[in-house]
Amino acid sequence: MKIRSTFFYVIMLVSFFVANNYAQENKAKNPVIYADVPDLSIIRVGGTYYMSSTTMHMNPGVPIMKSNDLVNWKLINYAYETLEDNDDKLNLDNVKNDYGRGSWASSLRYHNGIYYVSTFSGTTGKTYIFSTKNLEKGPWKKTVLNTSYHDHSIFFDDDGKVYMIWGAGKLEIIELNNDLSAVKEETKRVLIENASAPAGNNIMLNSEGSQLFKVKGKYYLFNICWPKGGMRTVVIHRADNISGPWQGKISLQDLGVAQGGLIDTPDGKWFSYLFRDAGGVGRIPYLVPVKWEDGWPILGNNGKVPENLDLPASKGLIPNIVNSDDFTRKSEEKELPLVWQWNHNPDNSLWSVKERKGYLRLKTARIDSSFVQAKNTLTQRTFGPESLGETLVEVSKMKEGDLAGLSLLQKEYGLIAVKIERGSKKIVMIDAVKGIPKEIASVALNQDKVYFKAECDFKDNADAGRFYYSLDGKKWISIGNTIKLPYTLPHFMGYRFGLFNYATKNTGGFADFDYFHIDDKISKAN
Repeated sequence: MKIRSTFFYVIMLVSFFVANNYAQENKAKNPVIYADVPDLSIIRVGGTYYMSSTTMHMNPGVPIMKSNDLVNWKLINYAYETLEDNDDKLNLDNVKNDYGRGSWASSLRYHNGIYYVSTFSGTTGKTYIFSTKNLEKGPWKKTVLNTSYHDHSIFFDDDGKVYMIWGAGKLEIIELNNDLSAVKEETKRVLIENASAPAGNNIMLNSEGSQLFKVKGKYYLFNICWPKGGMRTVVIHRADNISGPWQGKISLQDLGVAQGGLIDTPDGKWFSYLFRDAGGVGRIPYLVPVKWEDGWPILGNNGKVPENLDLPASKGLIPNIVNSDDFTRKSEEKELPLVWQWNHNPDNSLWSVKERKGYLRLKTARIDSSFVQAKNTLTQRTFGPESLGETLVEVSKMKEGDLAGLSLLQKEYGLIAVKIERGSKKIVMIDAVKGIPKEIASVALNQDKVYFKAECDFKDNADAGRFYYSLDGKKWISIGNTIKLPYTLPHFMGYRFGLFNYATKNTGGFADFDYFHIDDKISKAN
């Protein structure tokens, strides 16, 4: 009898652990997106969530995503195709570029049936407000304010007034016209003189990233600051009136997860959406549960960012945020799916998916001295913990001095390419440590087609990449060294897979890319 009881106890214990593990495996985990999606702004309209983010110098810009569960997101649109078309930095003209600038943190709002997406630019010194009744299909109306309001947030108050809050350390507020077409300069004033104060006096990064919310009649202002010797920190200020007085407190200091705001679910749960600096993969989104105590949002579980969340499990980033592409288009399809962004403004006369059916053609029309100044590099995000991109490129129409291939793009980039040199083709692997490119390895190429692969390892901050080539698509050969993938502020972006073709001596050549395949499984070279 005792043996039978012990047996049933063991069975029940095993069943409990199996059920518990199953439940955990079918729940979301942090980070909710293991890819570069920084400066989140999230709203809920009915049972649907929408999010805007930052992609700076990439175009189209200000990506818009959609989700039904706060975890599984899909790209549905961009706020603009190009921010401005007549700027040398945005166009990569005259040896100028806009790396790390372009458009920064956006604010996404919904009011009276209209969606508003606003952003600002250190490049142009302006603030842009894009509005539409349909986030997925547009059309967009564009309003330009001739001041760059740093890390601003748009806020529609219950009394019909519209505000913009912005700044770093000293936060300011100004009222806008009801249609957001202009600011009322006479209403400009200081909202909080020193929003970093709750985190002390020794501050490395003053409070910025303002996002304002109103819950049950009270105002809550979210900011990030960074104390010296500490970590990225969430600071929240609360007030009964938008004019103040404001009371501030540290709300989260864990893992450097910070900068974002509040979102609720239809069934009454609350979360804070934030992000974390994660090395070469970029700045990655986290969700933190929120409880309300004495009129304050309490972030995390006992002040900690949890690994598991009471939300549905992620189905992965493919195909809704990154995806493979065979470059075959039906007549009604967009020429480029939303997963693609150009490095800076593209020259649309120099690329095509129609000139040769089933191929992306990249043509040259000018001489460039470096890869980072070359136009029309077509990019997608890398992602963690591991990811790979693969392509097949046909190079028979390249000219002397041309380079075409596959890159891992950031300031300290790496690439594998076909280079035409002295009338012959060779495969080269280049590593740009500290932004200075060096040809690490090369091998002669005696055919017109070659397969390239780039692999990224972001596990435990490994931040490592490798390149491979294949002559038949079956046997893969490693080339060059393992490259480091450090996150650098000059580019201010996670590493990007990039397809490219540029000329260093002669113009008029082109390269044809048969496909780009992306995966989260790392394969080994034979």
